[in-house]
Amino acid sequence: MPVITIGRQIGAGGRTVGHMLASKLGADFLDSQLIDEVARQLELPREEVEAEDEQPGSLLSRLLLALGAANTEPMIPPETSAWTPPNADPVFDTRSAVLQLTQHVIREAARGGNVVIVGRGGAYILRDHPGALHVFLRADPAIRVKTIMERDKKTEDEARRRLKQADENWTAYIKQVYGHDRNLASHYDLVLDTGRLGYDTTVAAILAALPGRSR
Repeated sequence: MPVITIGRQIGAGGRTVGHMLASKLGADFLDSQLIDEVARQLELPREEVEAEDEQPGSLLSRLLLALGAANTEPMIPPETSAWTPPNADPVFDTRSAVLQLTQHVIREAARGGNVVIVGRGGAYILRDHPGALHVFLRADPAIRVKTIMERDKKTEDEARRRLKQADENWTAYIKQVYGHDRNLASHYDLVLDTGRLGYDTTVAAILAALPGRSR
């Protein structure tokens, strides 16, 4: 039951490759969008969560059940004021709560196995998870700019700004939270250039690297 984490540069196709892998493996797919949806639903009362869940047995449903969707109180406290009391309870630090929730969601998804996890520092959160395969996807900046332009309908200047901001923000996130440089190859089992290889060859290389698979 493979667990694959994918760190990626923006525009390098992390979500596309992740979906392709999940489809070939018949695995669950977890990315930032699903993590955000878990967080959103955990802020709702139990009745609203149950009413919105249209796919019992789905990864979303299992995560909500494991992380406390049956509670009547929201797991993430809402921001009710724009100031921080000098003796604030750490539990009401919203950013801290969201980070903890992200880590809980990723660990819980990995606990069941057979999942592809894209982004949010999965390689660091699951660094001690037995058998997990940690992958980083990169590509030449020119290729990434073109991808962002086509995907997000941006001009070249807008795409370059988006690339620069995302690279800086994602690198800073991992550095501040986990104390690592996400761009170091030594943090991963595989570093693949999707611009050179293409998505199909990238997926084939990752599948070949899974334990128990023939090379």
